[in-house]
Amino acid sequence: MADSKDVTLKIDDRDVTVPPGTLVIEAARRMGIEVPSFCYYPGLSLQAACRMCLVEVERAPKLQTACTLVAMPGMVVRTNTEQVHQARKAMLEFLLANHPLDCPVCDKGGECELQDMAFTYGADKSRFAEEKRHRPERKWSEAVYYDAPRCILCFRCVRVCDEGMDVKALGVGQRGSQSVIIPNGEDHLDCEECGMCIDICPVGALTSGTYRYKTRPWEMKYVSTVCAHCSNGCKTTLSVRNNEILRANNRDLSGFNKEFLCVKGRFGFDFTSHPERLKLPLVRRNGHLEPASWEDAIAEASRRLAEVHKASGADSIGFIGSNRTTNEENYLLGRIARASIGTNNLDHHRTADYPSLIAALGEKAAAATVTMTQLYEADAVLLIGDDPTQQNPLVAWQIRAAIRHRGSRLYVINAKSIKLRRKAREFVEVSQGGEAAAVSWLSGSDETLDPGVAESLSALKSALEKENNVVVVFGAELTGAAVRDLVKFGASLPGQTRYMALGDYANSRGASDMGLLPHLLPGYAPLADVKAREKFGKVWGAKLTNKPGLDARGMLAAATSGKLRALYVVGANPVKTFGVNANERLGKLDLLIVHDLFLTETAKLADIVLPAAAAYEKDGSVTNTAGEVQLVRKGGDVMGTRSDFDILRIFSHQLAEHGLGQAIRLRTPEAAFDEIRQSVAGYDLSMAALLLGEAERTSPISTAGGQAKFDAPVGAIFSAHDTLFASGSLGRYCTTILSLPEAGPKTTPEAGAHS
Repeated sequence: MADSKDVTLKIDDRDVTVPPGTLVIEAARRMGIEVPSFCYYPGLSLQAACRMCLVEVERAPKLQTACTLVAMPGMVVRTNTEQVHQARKAMLEFLLANHPLDCPVCDKGGECELQDMAFTYGADKSRFAEEKRHRPERKWSEAVYYDAPRCILCFRCVRVCDEGMDVKALGVGQRGSQSVIIPNGEDHLDCEECGMCIDICPVGALTSGTYRYKTRPWEMKYVSTVCAHCSNGCKTTLSVRNNEILRANNRDLSGFNKEFLCVKGRFGFDFTSHPERLKLPLVRRNGHLEPASWEDAIAEASRRLAEVHKASGADSIGFIGSNRTTNEENYLLGRIARASIGTNNLDHHRTADYPSLIAALGEKAAAATVTMTQLYEADAVLLIGDDPTQQNPLVAWQIRAAIRHRGSRLYVINAKSIKLRRKAREFVEVSQGGEAAAVSWLSGSDETLDPGVAESLSALKSALEKENNVVVVFGAELTGAAVRDLVKFGASLPGQTRYMALGDYANSRGASDMGLLPHLLPGYAPLADVKAREKFGKVWGAKLTNKPGLDARGMLAAATSGKLRALYVVGANPVKTFGVNANERLGKLDLLIVHDLFLTETAKLADIVLPAAAAYEKDGSVTNTAGEVQLVRKGGDVMGTRSDFDILRIFSHQLAEHGLGQAIRLRTPEAAFDEIRQSVAGYDLSMAALLLGEAERTSPISTAGGQAKFDAPVGAIFSAHDTLFASGSLGRYCTTILSLPEAGPKTTPEAGAHS
């Protein structure tokens, strides 16, 4: 229904009603009328530099630029008259005056907006007889190349770097026809290397170091999937040729991240083809890991695990899962641990306290959590801990966009002077680890704080009390009771306060949702919940124990004392993640089984190593840190590897032959997801929406009771504090990212998980 303030105008003899302030170019697009433009890009400041969007406006003395013309009531616009056609053709003639006619070798060929317009408007002749200006191509970084003669000076790259990324790494040098784009490092880029300047460029002036001169757009297949790195869940389109990923971008702008991808999303795909990828199972013989067949490796793994179970019992076996494997794989791992083996010794590297947030919100959890899109729409954001620019880049992008487009206000409590500080209305700098104490003070406790901090918090609190419908975003600095205090404080603010916990990796939230926790079943059902145990026991064909299990650190400590005899690790690197002394902590294990892509610190100690497929090589689903589920799609294969799903499924059959549990009959990830939808609280999602590539938000409700739900063991939840250029174990194998000078020595990961 149209608002009374909406504007009605006529475009090409058709009426259209749009909100006030809408540009004519956008009004035309709503009608399916494409008004060409090079410099215009939604979300960026208006430039009116290319003049391609000229249109006729009734009673106007001359043609107008549709990208700067605001729709007015009664306006009559024509976009396809002869005068408009000739004007656009003349603009193309100017743009092509110095543009090299090298379409056959230009990487943008087949995707070039200038090429499309030349075909559309027939600018096949030029009145400029002078020799075209020539400049050598410049290498700004291993990821970005610049060819000045191809540049049409639309300034999209300059604006997206300045306004969108808040980096200002690009500018314009010289004047007039001599103008060129220049980097901030004189002859090189010194920036976040996000590569957005490449994708936003309408021509072939900026090209990718990973893709240039390798193939043509029509020779590749395109696979829309989810980025394998941080927890934000950005959509990425993999461009694949001959089973090799050559490029990654959000080609169709289909995800909630739209055009945004950070350096890991755009260039961090080449770990899949790294020469150190494991392609054969390895079994320890005579003290050395030696290649073996899949049949022999899985058979030996199941036989030896059954022997440990028989000799020492279920509690002598532990399972450490991954925050990168899919929901289906995490679900199967939990099922094997609890139903086949009969233990709750199950955990993963927890990077955010999702259970405490869900528990604190209770029945309001579904409505009180916020999606990535809603974060952009927020009027006010309170950020506590974390460094989104480095650890959750899309969150930082959404916050900056909300401030830029909607005038949103940002309030920050942090122990570090993070980049987002310069966008904040109020910034409270606390001591290292002081975020929890600050939240406790805000919630009304008698917490003793430094007078300066208390004064700053008082000002921040006063400002927040004047806001409405605040979105609270927090990192691993808040756990357990601090999360409860945060929700208590949020409830005191005007309107509806909503929350987002920030994890580290692609499926950190999914790992928690699927119950890779020693005290919770899938859907955050506590072990003490008899009905929940009976429900999953019925689905899994086993009687589940309510005996509390060991967390990851507890399992590693038990390995030292000899109480834990076997450890099964899927897509994780606990030796590196938890900083343990490998010889002391893992030396007394009778059996260590590892799934991984590479021979990590943990895999090197294993008795059996099973080479797993990466996230870009399998199907399934993942859940981002905001609780939004998306489907991942298989982009390629690596010979010799198998998905964790297939390994676990086959392993369950082998265990069943040894009398441990029932074989898992779910043959595909789709079948497993159907079971998840039926049995896991909050996951009864629309398959139609997911299959269309949309994100569906989960709606979990915690049934845990008592204060124990807020007790997180010391050291159980912590962030790896990755940078933009590091992502757990994957960071070590992303060749392009490692080659960037900005990556520096920080790419050695603090944590590890694989796919």
